[in-house]
Amino acid sequence: MKLWGGRFEKGTDKLVDDFNSSIRFDCRMYRQDILGSIAHSNMLGKCGIISIEESTLIQNTLRDILKDIEDGKIEFEVDAEDIHMNVEKILISRIGDTGKKLHTGRSRNDQVALDIRMYLRDEITAISRMLIALKKNILKISEENTATILPGYTHLQRAQPITFAHHMMAYFEMFRRDYSRLSDCYSRMNMLPLGSGALAGTTYPLDRHMVAAELGFSDVTRNSLDAVSDRDFAIELASCLSILMMHVSRLSEEIILWSSHEFGFVELDDAYSTGSSIMPQKKNPDVAELARGKTGRVYGSLMTLLTVMKSLPLAYNKDMQEDKEAIFDAVDTVKMCLPVFSSMLATMKLRKANMYKAAQGGFTNATDIADYLVKKGIPFRSAHEIIGKMVLYCIDKNKAIDEMTMEEFKSFSDKIQEDVYTEISLEKCVSGRSLPGGPAAETVLKAVQEGREYLASLE
Repeated sequence: MKLWGGRFEKGTDKLVDDFNSSIRFDCRMYRQDILGSIAHSNMLGKCGIISIEESTLIQNTLRDILKDIEDGKIEFEVDAEDIHMNVEKILISRIGDTGKKLHTGRSRNDQVALDIRMYLRDEITAISRMLIALKKNILKISEENTATILPGYTHLQRAQPITFAHHMMAYFEMFRRDYSRLSDCYSRMNMLPLGSGALAGTTYPLDRHMVAAELGFSDVTRNSLDAVSDRDFAIELASCLSILMMHVSRLSEEIILWSSHEFGFVELDDAYSTGSSIMPQKKNPDVAELARGKTGRVYGSLMTLLTVMKSLPLAYNKDMQEDKEAIFDAVDTVKMCLPVFSSMLATMKLRKANMYKAAQGGFTNATDIADYLVKKGIPFRSAHEIIGKMVLYCIDKNKAIDEMTMEEFKSFSDKIQEDVYTEISLEKCVSGRSLPGGPAAETVLKAVQEGREYLASLE
């Protein structure tokens, strides 16, 4: 007999039981469900809705059930539909009618809204810790490479010389924003929906704020209809995770390029690479490729949630059961990617000579010689045109700008003096860009130190 079966004259078809059941995926919320029920039972007793003795018995039995689940002594039943009904059914089987009083003043609608918020709060905390570890790795790599010059790119064309530290600190900033987004998401998620009932609250004198305090919520939801029908917090989390994975994917793409023979900027550790079943020479960047591929999977979870919710009237609809597999998969995917991705970065070897050689080509110092002419009194647009012609000349002669003789320089502008060779060296091109946010070593080291202070404030 279903716990809700009083109105029905016959049982549900087995196919309907299987179709309707969510226990195969929502069973992971058993701890949150039981902790929520303990807090609810405690409140019922303190408010005099059930006796203190009954409340204490329910709470102690729920703790026993939690231990038995974690010890592998309990198998959940498909017939009981979901984790909420499974736990309640086990409770009733152990303490009889007293167990039936647990659900007083509560609906599965506000119960599941509570459980998933509690579960996702824990997952945000876990992912945030992983992000901190990743950012620490990036800071270490950056601190060690403030003098490692490589070309910066626009349109995947060599543009201006920067350092590897500066490049990696760009990703530090991305992951910093990801952490901030997760924190914001947590704060909006951290509202207690329990006490909203099915949609219209309850006539029982519940103390919602007491339960909120016991379960670590910052406040209670302000509207019972919204509380049971809201899944914005799951959609927002999926969006935050999608942006996070987009950043992982962008860095993965660069690592894939850098580790190719064509670039040769990095070599991935053997422990984070794979080989070919047919080509013995291959060393494939599978970790980076999988992270790039799994990004699409997280995007798919976001689109699933948006699509499920897009046309649902208030309040709860069974469609909303589809929220869990999508957000669970997004969370699982991110938690799988971040540790291995972070370790891949930490063990990656840099081929600094190849980076420097690449920065020497592609006229990456062209902007700097234009700036040199501006400092000599030539308007920037005129300087831009002069250097454009100089680059065209060098392409024709198959030489770099800094390989030109002084006579060749003078043919383009008599403002150019011997000091030009120093001014357009790769080292000077980088060190001269010392404004906040720039690639100069002292500027990047300040950013690294600020990053360390920021991470320390999170711990």
